[in-house]
Amino acid sequence: MSDFHHAQLDWDEQGQPLSREFDDVYFSPTSGIDETHHVFINGNDLTQRFAGLTAGGGFTIGETGFGTGLNFLCAWQLFERHAPADARLHFVSVEKFPLSRDDMQRALDLWPALAPLASELIGQYVAVHPGFQRFSLANGRVALTLLVGDAMDCLPELDARIDAWFLDGFAPAKNPEMWSPALFAQLARLSAPGTSLATFTSAGFVRRALKEAGFAIKRTPGFGKKWEMSRGLFTGASRDDAKPWYARPRFVPQRREALVIGAGLAGCASAASLAARGWQVTLLERHDAPAQEASGNPQGVLYLKLSAHGTPLSRLILSGFGHTRRLLQRLEQGRDWQACGVLQLAFDAKEAQRQAKLADAFPSELLHSLGQADAEALTGVALPAGGLFYPEAGWVHPPALCRLLAEHPNIRLIPHAEALELRQEGGLWCARAGDRTLAAAPVAVLAGAAEVLRFPQTAGLQLKRIRGQVSRLPATPESTGLGTVLCAEGYVAPPRDGEHTLGASFDFHSTSLEPTAAEHAGNLELLEEISPDLGRRLHVTELEPDRLEGRAAFRCTTPDYLPIVGPLADAEAFADTYAVLAKDARQVPETPAPWFDGLYVNSAHGSRGLITAPLSGELLAAWLDDEPLPVPRAVAEACHPNRFALRRLIRGQNA
Repeated sequence: MSDFHHAQLDWDEQGQPLSREFDDVYFSPTSGIDETHHVFINGNDLTQRFAGLTAGGGFTIGETGFGTGLNFLCAWQLFERHAPADARLHFVSVEKFPLSRDDMQRALDLWPALAPLASELIGQYVAVHPGFQRFSLANGRVALTLLVGDAMDCLPELDARIDAWFLDGFAPAKNPEMWSPALFAQLARLSAPGTSLATFTSAGFVRRALKEAGFAIKRTPGFGKKWEMSRGLFTGASRDDAKPWYARPRFVPQRREALVIGAGLAGCASAASLAARGWQVTLLERHDAPAQEASGNPQGVLYLKLSAHGTPLSRLILSGFGHTRRLLQRLEQGRDWQACGVLQLAFDAKEAQRQAKLADAFPSELLHSLGQADAEALTGVALPAGGLFYPEAGWVHPPALCRLLAEHPNIRLIPHAEALELRQEGGLWCARAGDRTLAAAPVAVLAGAAEVLRFPQTAGLQLKRIRGQVSRLPATPESTGLGTVLCAEGYVAPPRDGEHTLGASFDFHSTSLEPTAAEHAGNLELLEEISPDLGRRLHVTELEPDRLEGRAAFRCTTPDYLPIVGPLADAEAFADTYAVLAKDARQVPETPAPWFDGLYVNSAHGSRGLITAPLSGELLAAWLDDEPLPVPRAVAEACHPNRFALRRLIRGQNA
């Protein structure tokens, strides 16, 4: 990842971009838009195919080489004009060297006809880092999944079914890696019979390799000075190499209706992702409003606890951070969130060593090391050490994000509705409280943190609750100079509404939600470790812990610290179905998993919910609507509910 960088551009006399890496143009000097329409739009018959979509249908385009985003914007514009109003476009594109935001703006300024769409894309074009990056555009009607990295690293990790391919890497002579048989084998894996393909090149070795991969290819007249281009159809067989316990359930509900239990961040995100896809969602909340438990703190931190080793959790965090940052663009900066940056202090030698590895592994736009003097100049307070600075991070008011997600015409919020029982009756999941049915729908999503364990259908999930308490400290004239969030064992944020949020404690044993003076005192000790200078500015010696304001809530996490997102299977039947794994873990029985039809879970986000819950809502909706997954397949499998049952079997606990 450390070799990641933005595209290096030169600009010709006409103001058109040229790639310095590949010494090639991004689009035709004659007319980029006309070339896109001739080669990719017409080459894949998209006008007719968009117009022919059924109501509520979807269409997925795959692209090699995102470049300036011109092809994407042209496809989006065509989709707006010809597809049914409730259809959805999904565009998946791989790009090793994404343009910087300024360069993309400059390139797209060349096309005034695309200005409204370009403006929306540029507005969301933040926190674009290596890995899978999900963008939600046109009120959720258009999704862009940008795979940032080498095509042969990214495409094998993609879980999707593509309807049309745009092959638009730089010319084969300039960039042969984008035209290799190995890459075309991935295109075939992601295609179904009838998947179309178009490209500007008619090079013989490209056509032969595509035919070898299963595409029937023909040459047709090219654009401008290019005599010929290539287009074709996939004639091979569909392949799904997902293991059956991770394969997508084949259940398709008769009505696109869902109930979501729990209106914290995970529940609101799940509801929002489904509502954007046309689902009618009933959101049940036991309190009087959303975000009353762990999602209700006055300030939460966009804290990226990453690994230099590319673990599933680290990759989820990197993708989730980008997705959340794009969502926050829709909130009021200053009151609901602040992109003030986060400084993680190098509070001891071991932490300094860990930070040095991260600084080597990730792009400097995401994180970089600061010495003590620079860190103090940036934060505005004296510090015991320098640390690692995340310039795009900051703090968020979680209830504002929950409200943003839940405010959709397709979502009906029912407060004071605590689901005590869940049972399936006549093809519907019925959430009940005593003899009263609160809501019923063919699909149910359990998003109530550790409370999901009250339902017998979650048997086998491993969850633990951890109590956390934050303290609210009145800002002083001297403390308002704090310029960034500071983190060590705890965190303190710049003021919101005249108060700093300080926290948070970790208590694995207490079951009380009453804030305690002892934990306020513990939080003040955390502050002393972060910055004694800030403590003096806040007059902490004059503060009485038993008189401080604050709140306590339960985080919910798993033994592997990954969330639980996906479809639920019957644990007992799972153990029977795959009993052979206890004897030989390499076996892959062909039997489908014993799914509970239409039952899903989104839980266990721990202290990272701001970063992982919104993207997990997208992952859940992708499972349900058979869309491209917004994370690598390995990450989706690492978050899958079945991982616990699988581990138990393989370790022989069910044998």
